[in-house]
Amino acid sequence: MGAVGRFAPTPSGRMHLGNVFAGLIAWLSVKSKGGEMVLRMEDLDTQRTSSEFAEILRQDLLWLGLTWDRETLPQSQRAQTYDQYFDLLKSKGLLYPCYCTRSQLHSVNAPHLSDGTYVYPGTCRNLKEKPDRLPAWRVIVPDRRWQVSDWCQGEYTENLSTDCGDFVVRRADGVYVYQLAVTVDDGEAGVTEVVRGMDLLSSAPRQMYLQELFGFPHPQYGHVPMLLSEDGRRLSKRDKDLDLGVLRQNMTPETLIGILAAAAGLIDKPEAVSARELSREFSWEKLKKEDICLSHLTY
Repeated sequence: MGAVGRFAPTPSGRMHLGNVFAGLIAWLSVKSKGGEMVLRMEDLDTQRTSSEFAEILRQDLLWLGLTWDRETLPQSQRAQTYDQYFDLLKSKGLLYPCYCTRSQLHSVNAPHLSDGTYVYPGTCRNLKEKPDRLPAWRVIVPDRRWQVSDWCQGEYTENLSTDCGDFVVRRADGVYVYQLAVTVDDGEAGVTEVVRGMDLLSSAPRQMYLQELFGFPHPQYGHVPMLLSEDGRRLSKRDKDLDLGVLRQNMTPETLIGILAAAAGLIDKPEAVSARELSREFSWEKLKKEDICLSHLTY
């Protein structure tokens, strides 16, 4: 089977430069192999997303030259499919309801990693008395180490039992969470490589566990460095950092791609280049591993 990549933006606003960078590397990786690109709108949070933003995202990708070969149904239209995989986990005896509140999860008594992320201690796994409210649902994880051989970050290892704990797959309001939805979406679409931001590297072991339970093969992962502003902040939609609405008014797509390619180490200096041209010379070995600071961006 040939390479199948995917770009899965959240239609909650205009793409910022960090989104563009991750999408560009995903596109270059799969197209350098002559593979297929899948577009998927990750709109699980229907309160923050819209079809209008989804259409703007499509137009921005086309402007950049980041075309796709097929588009799958958006996540908001796949609840029934997710139900089937949820029921599969339940039939395996791997799900249990969790009534923990946010404050309980972040209490000083809960175990935390060095970055402040809590490790769920299994509080509700054998709960006898159940509160009178709707629960979230967690999947039981094994005491087992998962190793990710990442194209960009190298070897990453995590024991789900000690480094994560049983994790939520469906919220109390019935909405499926990212881990389950993205695993099902990628598996059913035949995705062979998942390229995204480095902030999602810790999600890979959880998704590999679900892939195994659902009978999907593991894709190859590539977690690319984050783009930082001059003051060291990660770019975000919330801060309106360098979004495509501004950038499209001030430069050509080739100029923008050239700036990103030079910052990432793919070419020697910023010069106008199309995504198609860049794909002919793309190599993961050239790509920088650490976060990339955009010291300046001239129009």
